Amino acid sequence: MADAQEFLKDFPLLKRKMNGKQIAYLDNGATTQKPEQIIQSICGYYGGCNANPHRGAYALSVKATEIYENARVRTAKFINAARPAEIIFTKNATEALNLVAYSYGLNNVKAGDEIVITISEHHSNLVPWQFVAKSTGAVLKYIYLEKDGNLSDEDIETKITEKTKIVAVTQVSNVLGLKNDVKKVIKKAHSVGAVVVVDGSQSVAHMKVDVRDMDCDFFAFSGHKMLSPMGIGVLYGKYDILDAMPPFLRGGDMIEYVEEQNTTYAELPAKFEAGTQNVGGAAGLTAAIDYLENITFDRIEAIEKDLVDYALPQLRELPYIELYGCDSTRDNKTGIIAFNVKDVHPHDVASILDSYGVAIRAGHHCAQPLHRYLGQNASCRASFYLYNTREDIDRWIDALKKVRGVLGYGTC
Repeated sequence: MADAQEFLKDFPLLKRKMNGKQIAYLDNGATTQKPEQIIQSICGYYGGCNANPHRGAYALSVKATEIYENARVRTAKFINAARPAEIIFTKNATEALNLVAYSYGLNNVKAGDEIVITISEHHSNLVPWQFVAKSTGAVLKYIYLEKDGNLSDEDIETKITEKTKIVAVTQVSNVLGLKNDVKKVIKKAHSVGAVVVVDGSQSVAHMKVDVRDMDCDFFAFSGHKMLSPMGIGVLYGKYDILDAMPPFLRGGDMIEYVEEQNTTYAELPAKFEAGTQNVGGAAGLTAAIDYLENITFDRIEAIEKDLVDYALPQLRELPYIELYGCDSTRDNKTGIIAFNVKDVHPHDVASILDSYGVAIRAGHHCAQPLHRYLGQNASCRASFYLYNTREDIDRWIDALKKVRGVLGYGTC
């Protein structure tokens, strides 16, 4: 069994107590905790070399520029982009996906074209495509799921057609925790000339991602879900596609020349990075990549698999627990478990678990169409990461057994 105990010492927040109890933090799908190494990298930047990058000839500005651009190089290597200029820094995955929708979608989709997405998309990879479809007169189509939660192979084959211009797909569902076969989707989409946008928010922190092997056209993720600070995100795009796209935001640091009536824009990647950028966040992202690669993704996946394999049999023994996305026969389950407690609203479940020091997510998880497709309004979600242990699972399961009793329902 892969042991996460050795990593716990790096996470100061996880040493604290919540409601007088040791924290069992099981909301990593929303955001991860930050190890001391990442915290120090951020403090080191702001305490030692804070300055505006790209805009000064003095030493502090040069150092800030070096930190920022080194983060781009490091990120490109992390996901195997062909060149650093294919990495655009944003404030999160949502902004990255909107950049693609506004700058590529609105300029390359017309009335009668089709945009294909999956029913399991996070709103950030769904709402922008609704907007593009309504703005251009395109048709928005959905790939639905098999009974086990996996994408329908039939829908992939039949709904991606010669009319399809854009396909948007999450690599891992933030609700069901299932890996989608994105390479199959990409191969089909490219066979009809469509461009593919992959949401990697729930994958890049948990498994090795290779955008060139995947052959996606765009790939988006957020730093805060992979140990780095909030406010830093990444959009990868193939160079030729990005180069042909107009800017998303306009203003400082993304221009070449400005005249009274005309402006020419800087080359990639600056064209898409208007305004002062989050250098501290970039420093944290670099440190997070170093931290994760030092552990290795094989170990991270082994830890999460052990936790899922340990938790699921215990959950299945509880007759009042309903599970979602846990019946796949494929080896594609990640460290996310979605569930409900019979007769208890998910928000009540989360509040009661909180009183026992267990932190989970409750709600629609920014995936309302998926919940409606599953016949649910909301669900609870426990999501694991490299610092979670079997003891965390034990405390979660023990607290779950008390939920119905707290509300006067008994135990089953």
